[in-house]
Amino acid sequence: MSGFVSFVSSGPGDPELLTLKAADRLARADAVLYDDLSAGPILTHARPGADLVSVGKRAGRASPRQDHVSRLLVDYALTGQRVVRLKSGDAGIFGRLEEEITALEAAGIGFEIVPGVTAASAVAAAAGMPLTRRETARRVQFVTGHGSTGALPDDLEIAALADPAACTAVFMGRRTFPELARRIMAAGLPPETPALFAEAVSTPAESFTRTTVGELAERLAGAEPGPAAPALILYGALARGRG
Repeated sequence: MSGFVSFVSSGPGDPELLTLKAADRLARADAVLYDDLSAGPILTHARPGADLVSVGKRAGRASPRQDHVSRLLVDYALTGQRVVRLKSGDAGIFGRLEEEITALEAAGIGFEIVPGVTAASAVAAAAGMPLTRRETARRVQFVTGHGSTGALPDDLEIAALADPAACTAVFMGRRTFPELARRIMAAGLPPETPALFAEAVSTPAESFTRTTVGELAERLAGAEPGPAAPALILYGALARGRG
């Protein structure tokens, strides 16, 4: 007998940003396999007695292999349990969701995806800005700064990322943004393009730094290595703010 898996998006950290469906699935789950950024207050929505299993990955910290996470998810579901795979942000945005879906499909296990608030939307809302603007910022693009090797991906569309009229959100780009900035500035993006550096958005440790692409690249290039709060970078004209 196989169980059922709900891929639940936990949002960026604030439990009040959970959807009603997300809270319902947590309350009914027999087991919750959760990301590191989905821990804390969000887990208070889990059913008392449910197995809570940390499977999160964080840069600079020891983390479980993806194949181990997928295998664990399958093993729990094969016992007939209702399983929640709790993913930070929106499960479909840079969350390796497809790899886990593939493992479930191979094992004949049913699943659903519960969408949620992605970090880019949370950062924009907390900073009091939109992600688009009529006539002048008609496009928003999400990009990862972290490839499978931990380095900046080699196949990024640099011309698109150098478009100053777009609003660009860089996920997991703290370490690689200096190199990304070098490439997009070489492709024509002005170094003075506004940038917003957000850390630990929607948590008590939330902080924002308004700067420029060139200045942010210099700052991050000189940052101390090691574990740090999750960060997201927005750049483009909208990152200047309304003031």
